Amino acid sequence: MLLMAITVMVIARSRNLFGVVVLGGLYSFLMATVLVAMDAVDVAMTEASVGAGISTVLLVGALALCKSEETKPLDMPWRALLVSGSVGAMLVYGSFGLPEFSDPQAPIHQHVVPRYLNDIQQEVDVPNVVTAVLASYRGYDTLGETTVVFTAGAGVIALLRRRRPKAAQGGPA
Repeated sequence: MLLMAITVMVIARSRNLFGVVVLGGLYSFLMATVLVAMDAVDVAMTEASVGAGISTVLLVGALALCKSEETKPLDMPWRALLVSGSVGAMLVYGSFGLPEFSDPQAPIHQHVVPRYLNDIQQEVDVPNVVTAVLASYRGYDTLGETTVVFTAGAGVIALLRRRRPKAAQGGPA
């Protein structure tokens, strides 16, 4: 977690966009290791492949189309800093009401998990609980997430595709 915080601080201070992209990939990799430590291996693999892998490659490709140095702002963005700090403070305050991590008395462990573990064979008949939850119980949600990722990928490809002028294609000018 300390390495993640340091990475964010370096990203915030950096003006070299290539360095920001590489550090963003490092941050995603560090987040994947945190997710593995929390026993969310499926989410960690997604974070590593999409966050550290595909996103980094796409952003490096986007950098090939623009300058590699960010322009310096004309003044300090105090309003944006104030809004970001306020939202962050509200999120931290809201997190105080959450149950402790891995608390066996948390509502999810009392209601949702026992139902999935006890009824999954009769309702879905898929031996892997994670697959059954993602494909059957949360099928529409997973379909929505897949649609969002596909649409984002198609948008990035459309933005990165270079168009040649008609004269360069050999056709009439």
